[in-house]
Amino acid sequence: MMTVVRPLALLLTTLLTLSGCSLLQQKPVPLYQLDSGSAVAPAKDSGMAVLVGPVSIADYLRQEHLLQRQADGSLVAARDARWASGLANDIDQQLLRQLAWRLDSQRLALAPAAPGFSADAQVMLTITRLDSGPLVPAVLEAQWRLLDRRGQLRDSRLVRLEEGHNGAVAEQVKAQSLLLQRLAAELAVAIQPIAVAEEAPAEPPRKKAPVAKAKPQEPGPKIPVAEPIKIDTEVFRF
Repeated sequence: MMTVVRPLALLLTTLLTLSGCSLLQQKPVPLYQLDSGSAVAPAKDSGMAVLVGPVSIADYLRQEHLLQRQADGSLVAARDARWASGLANDIDQQLLRQLAWRLDSQRLALAPAAPGFSADAQVMLTITRLDSGPLVPAVLEAQWRLLDRRGQLRDSRLVRLEEGHNGAVAEQVKAQSLLLQRLAAELAVAIQPIAVAEEAPAEPPRKKAPVAKAKPQEPGPKIPVAEPIKIDTEVFRF
């Protein structure tokens, strides 16, 4: 008995076979994270208390794909590279780790802090650019503001940093990591004098010099008081 294959069934079989082959041949997309370099967690559970944040980043940096800056300044999403956990989350965590290492303190917290956390200094950071491209160096543009314990503005600065690379995506991510490390280094230098000043205990009020009490005056010689003697004529005796 001869089997007849309908044209529609044959077409479906061919499409399924081709799609299965393409799925097998498709390579997984590499995932990337910012690198913390040689930063290590401080050993001692002490040090200055620093509140890190709020940290604001430009909206275009919240995409899943790595963005590639072109020579004309435009941005193109890379098809074969993605952020593993999101660039915004990477920036928060790397800043926290870098500052803790450079300030030698574990008393750092991301904003908003838990109730009861009293900061010696606060870093408010805005990152407007952090990207690179095959023919363009990695660039970081940011602004920070530093507040003391009382919430008073103590420092404010605009920053622009560049780092070269060889064009490979992995090297671009490494260059962007180095830029964030350099930013953390500059922040640590600016934070330290503010936090140390807040940590230093206030000088006790100086005691006033005791005021010498006036000595009671010694009684002078007594002047006899005239007493009248009642006789025919009044005579005063001294």
